[in-house]
Amino acid sequence: MQPDLSDDSLDDSAGIPRQRAALRSVPDSGQAGDGSEDPLRLGRRMRLRLLAAVQALLADSSIAGLKDAPRLAAVVLYAKSRAPQGRENDLLTSIWVAELGRWMGVGESTVDRNVLAPMRKSNALHTEVVRDARGHPTGLKCLVMPLWNAHHGGGAGHPLALTAAELATLLRLCEALFGHGWAPKDKAPTPPGLLAARKGRGAATDRLGLLLMVLNTGSSGWLQLRGGSVKKREGRGAATMARLLGCSPAGGRKVLARLTEAGVAARGRKGTGTGMDGKGRIMVLPVARAYGRDLTVVEDAQGSESVFSARPAGAGGDLAPAVEAGALGASGESEAETVSEAGIPARPAGAELHTVHASVVTPVVPPQLDCGFSGEGREAEGRRPERVCVREDQAVDGETDTSGTGLPVAEGGPLRGEKPKESSDDERAGQRAAGAGAGGRQQAVGGGKAQQQRVGLPADLGLRVALGPVSWLWARLSGWQQDQVVAAAKAELSHLAGLGVAAERAPRLLADRLTGRLEETGGEALIKKPFGWLIGRGLVRRPSCSDRRCDDGTRLDTGGECGNCDNVVHIRRARRARTAAEIDRDLPGLGGEERRRVLEERLREHAAGEAGDLVRRQEQARAEKARRAAVRTADQERAEDERAAAAAAETVRQALACEDCGQQQAGGLCEACGYRRRTEALVVEAGMVAATWSADLADQADVDAVTADVRASLAADIERARRAFLDSAPSGELDADPIGAAAVLAFGALRAVEAALPEFRSSALGRLARTEEADAEARRAFKTEQGRRWFRHNPNGADAVAAATKAADTARERAAEYLLATRLKQLREQGAARTEQAVAVPWTDRLPELAARQLDADMSGAVIA
Repeated sequence: MQPDLSDDSLDDSAGIPRQRAALRSVPDSGQAGDGSEDPLRLGRRMRLRLLAAVQALLADSSIAGLKDAPRLAAVVLYAKSRAPQGRENDLLTSIWVAELGRWMGVGESTVDRNVLAPMRKSNALHTEVVRDARGHPTGLKCLVMPLWNAHHGGGAGHPLALTAAELATLLRLCEALFGHGWAPKDKAPTPPGLLAARKGRGAATDRLGLLLMVLNTGSSGWLQLRGGSVKKREGRGAATMARLLGCSPAGGRKVLARLTEAGVAARGRKGTGTGMDGKGRIMVLPVARAYGRDLTVVEDAQGSESVFSARPAGAGGDLAPAVEAGALGASGESEAETVSEAGIPARPAGAELHTVHASVVTPVVPPQLDCGFSGEGREAEGRRPERVCVREDQAVDGETDTSGTGLPVAEGGPLRGEKPKESSDDERAGQRAAGAGAGGRQQAVGGGKAQQQRVGLPADLGLRVALGPVSWLWARLSGWQQDQVVAAAKAELSHLAGLGVAAERAPRLLADRLTGRLEETGGEALIKKPFGWLIGRGLVRRPSCSDRRCDDGTRLDTGGECGNCDNVVHIRRARRARTAAEIDRDLPGLGGEERRRVLEERLREHAAGEAGDLVRRQEQARAEKARRAAVRTADQERAEDERAAAAAAETVRQALACEDCGQQQAGGLCEACGYRRRTEALVVEAGMVAATWSADLADQADVDAVTADVRASLAADIERARRAFLDSAPSGELDADPIGAAAVLAFGALRAVEAALPEFRSSALGRLARTEEADAEARRAFKTEQGRRWFRHNPNGADAVAAATKAADTARERAAEYLLATRLKQLREQGAARTEQAVAVPWTDRLPELAARQLDADMSGAVIA
């Protein structure tokens, strides 16, 4: 048996569902008072009854597989339904799509696409759009099918068969938790719920989770957590939330974190006799406030992802107070490090704590070297680089005598500096440490201009990580060169981000690239021109194939080997093998050296041919691009010409006089005459509609008489509208703008006819529905529906008669609409055959007639003025 969505409680004439008879304002759960009226203050029996009903609804087969938004919508519609009072239509819920979206914190499009459509598809919800007399939608009637099945198959003992008081309690609870608030006229306003401001993605999940948490929380305010073993990383609270929502523990942890951040839940621990923290637990703060519980026992949960823990006072080792802020692995002294032992209840007195270290520490700044030499710590022979040895063993007075501590490796090297005057850059590099002040400003050397020297790496963390491998080269650059390197590094980081590399991985990839380039070069000491090396070799990408994500055979986005490079190598090897086989087939007697020469020659010819093909394809691509650009330019010019022509034509048309009244600059038809033409067409249409049932269509005189009566009736309506406007409008306004007044009067006549036309059509359909043809169609539909195979056992039963009556009414309405359309078509054809389309008389020929027409008293004053 299919449910009937017709509801007597909907006023179809008004098109607006009637509100509930009694709506009590929900008091704020946080306000002062005894809390007796607080909707969150549920008795144990009521709470368990509502919990069983919500769980049974969400466990229904038609709802269990849906997402959280449709599940929350089912709960809201269920709470807004009425307990049956002997009628099946009592189970219906009247709502608007926008209102349902506000209940869930989403928009109308989301409700239509992600809520109503899946629920209809799974047979969880039946809906019917309520329309007014004009056919405009004014509401939505909803029937939750699990509720229907519970009342028609489960009996009074079904969990979903709640009483009216229980449903009202559930609705008040939903309003207090996530209702959007109401301000009814002449009634106390209903404040928004606790999560009313939570909207957008995940809002429905959070609201449903809060509702289930409240229903699973007793008067103590502590949520009943699930038992058994749970994942240590997620915790028992996340496992409980996952069981309530039917999601993964990770998802439950996220929902619980959002609810904690929203201030409706808080984590705490049970106290123990030893002072250690006990088992974790979760308090639902709105329920605790409703019962007046003490909230001071609740402690905010610390994030599980923190690297450093609080250091108790007196702890030794690397937690001693002597640790300096800024050292590797230490973040400086904080509030957690200054607390006393008495402030840490989780540790008994005298117990030693373990130092909590970060699992992985990646130094972003190269460690400071002991002696200040840039070659220290490198994978070499333990000596200093040659360039650092420049003039280190020379006397202070500038003489060329060397001390006995000179290194043999630097004596014959080209970088020893026997001719220091040949390169001013080398001289400035050697004097940079002495010329730099405490503020990092380079002093003028050899009469040159002073420059701002930044010895350390840039302050940006990403740039410090990326340029860390070349920090020694960075110190050898001038201020302008450092700016250029920074710009190049930023451009390369932006390029990596455009290739799909995560922002946090891009600096490390660039650092790995610089490290690889340094290994190819042999180290920083062998780089004579740091700026040129960084700009032209170190920072640039070297693709080994045509893939933009390739860099020296490595995929930048994944970090693995480039598959396209492997394809290129495979193609080249296949080409080489094929060419060798052709040589063996064509020239079988060649020796090894000659065969290799011929093979290389043919491979070069093949490479030259591919290069020529590439050049040809590039030329074709450029020609095609130029052709498309030319076509696009021509299309733009043509469109511009068409717009100019249309504008000129519109200008000419606007200069034309009105065809009916001769008003200048009216575009061929003024506003008032346009309204009059539309009014005349509607008057003719109304006359034909009335003639379809009240006149003999074969008798043209009878049709004309009916049309004349309709025209007289509409003329009376037009006159009443005209008199109402003239009585309400100030006389001075009509005298000031007679053309505008005529347009307003014509528009008022059009609105009067438009308002009367639906009444004529409704009357015609009602009369045609009682004709013999409509009665015959209704009888046939009644018999056909009564003879269905599922009604054959009892064709005269109540169900069979109701279905047959509904089918007969539908057939009668369709027959009336068909008769109306057929007869209107016949009348139009008769009118076209009887007279041709009247040619409009030019206004110049109508001027004598218009001049002889008598004006009434209302318009004569406007004309004289």
